[in-house]
Amino acid sequence: MPLSTGQAHLGRLSQIDDELKRGEDISIVFLVDSLIGHAHALRASDIHIDPTAQEVKVRMRIDGVLQDLYTFPKSVHQEIISRIKVLSGLRTDEHFAAQDGRVRHTLPSGENVDIRVSIVPTYHGENSVMRLLTDTAENYTLDTFGFSRIDQEKILQAIKRPNGMILSTGPTGSGKTTTLYTILKMLNKPDVSIVTIEDPIEYAVEGVKQIQVNAKTSLTFANGLRSILRQDPNVIMVGEIRDSETAHIAVNTALTGHLLLSTLHTNDAATTLPRLLDMGVDAYLVASTIAIAMGQRLVRRICPQCRVSHQLSAQEAELLQRLSIQKPFTENETLWRGKGCEACHWSGYRGRLAILEVIAADDDIRAAILRKAPSSELKAIAVQNGMTTMLEDGIAKARAGETTVEEVLRVVHE
Repeated sequence: MPLSTGQAHLGRLSQIDDELKRGEDISIVFLVDSLIGHAHALRASDIHIDPTAQEVKVRMRIDGVLQDLYTFPKSVHQEIISRIKVLSGLRTDEHFAAQDGRVRHTLPSGENVDIRVSIVPTYHGENSVMRLLTDTAENYTLDTFGFSRIDQEKILQAIKRPNGMILSTGPTGSGKTTTLYTILKMLNKPDVSIVTIEDPIEYAVEGVKQIQVNAKTSLTFANGLRSILRQDPNVIMVGEIRDSETAHIAVNTALTGHLLLSTLHTNDAATTLPRLLDMGVDAYLVASTIAIAMGQRLVRRICPQCRVSHQLSAQEAELLQRLSIQKPFTENETLWRGKGCEACHWSGYRGRLAILEVIAADDDIRAAILRKAPSSELKAIAVQNGMTTMLEDGIAKARAGETTVEEVLRVVHE
């Protein structure tokens, strides 16, 4: 009979604790393998190995939140780092330079996990962060990712175009790349040539030509994009528009008959358009090429195993009425939360979903771009023309019992 998630979690804790008690006979190979296995069982996205003056702290990012899991003796720190370096093909004799690597790790169950490794020197020794990459994008559709019917229609209209720009925006870890891969999956057909340039390549996609940025060979986003144009593509994905040069080439690429997908680091969808202007792209080019701009965040999903309803008190309703939303909260309104159980490790949350906003470049938006309107005006025009903001989308999902108001406010910062 297979173990439950909670039982597997406790089993891993016991194995690691038992190994640490062995003192000098400790198996570093077993310890590192157990950490990776435990992280996978907890659905963690990252493992942080942080040295301090006296000990080593191990933390894992679970559903977007970093949690303390273990404290190891300082004596095993360098051996753990060396084992991680060996696994990912990094130099074990280099201790004062940052190193990046990658490894495919096989779990006892036979399942493979791709891991991206980053090691940097710190004051108390080398710090390691291992990102566990899963094929989650393969399982997503626009619907399961969290897009509303109206927003899905905007995206479907945009990807039918032979050219233009589709931009996904948000901070690091907000699911931008997963959104673009979900759209690429929809576009990936035998009669369509798709080329991507990424840093790093997070998901391998059958039928798509994927290029890895390599600074050592001067293969930057900008240089790679120039080369891609000679590969006869229909659709191009640029991992991130980081600088003015890449922005200019991307816009001109979209203008000359290519559908271009990319990401930008901005706070919301409306800020994306002035950001391109700040990078020196002419307003008429932005107005001519932009198809849609998507802003997004990831919020934790209420655990379905322990979800319970509760009614807002008068005091809670009064506090929530300060939010700038169309339908204010009322006393005794029913909301949902997780009370905590074995399945969610007593957090009340299990998994994540996206809260989103999508601006379609209609005539009003293009006119505002041409006169270089600020993001606040662009957002107001988009809302007037039917855009649902991230806050409104998050509140709607909280009212539907998918997440909590507290979680939405945590990531939207209203």
